[in-house]
Amino acid sequence: MKVDLVKPFDSQRRTWLIATTVASGIAGAATVVPFVDSFAPPESAKARGAPVHVDLTALVPGSMMTVAWRGKPVFVVNRTPNMLAAVVRANPMVADPNTEHPFSMPLPAYCRNEYRSRPEHPNVLVVVGVCTHLGCTPIPRFQPGAQPSLPDDWPGGFLCPCHGSTYDLAGRVFKDKPAPQNLDVPRFMFASSTSVVIGKDEHGEA
Repeated sequence: MKVDLVKPFDSQRRTWLIATTVASGIAGAATVVPFVDSFAPPESAKARGAPVHVDLTALVPGSMMTVAWRGKPVFVVNRTPNMLAAVVRANPMVADPNTEHPFSMPLPAYCRNEYRSRPEHPNVLVVVGVCTHLGCTPIPRFQPGAQPSLPDDWPGGFLCPCHGSTYDLAGRVFKDKPAPQNLDVPRFMFASSTSVVIGKDEHGEA
């Protein structure tokens, strides 16, 4: 018959093992923490915010989606031909048709056109959804014509519910409104015909 022998408990040996293990653990931690920290992004990178990849597959003509970038809402609109025509009609109605006075970021050079969009995809509008008056989030009012809180000749666009500022379908503010500037257009690029990257373009990250 096999008998398992149990060694007597040695308190001095146990104390020595614990002390050795703790000391080794502290030394190991001191070595590992700086190594792990080297992988953490710097605070400046966190503040900038990483680019956001957006799938446009479900964005049908005439619809809008909202994504978050740098803690702000960004509107991505798939404009129809009629909506693009409304942008042209709104030119004499907006305060800064060519965005000569941007809000918090310069208008990308590739968006310096009548639709404020990429020439290869003029239908896709990308704007930061923050009213340039006091920072509220405008709401889409794409249907043209008379409706509550909007003029009878409304061409379609965005309405800020806080103080009534209005923007056209290119994110340009209409004349005589509390908001002083157009909605920002962030740097962006198309990764494919059905996906866009916000916060990055051919020149690097914003």
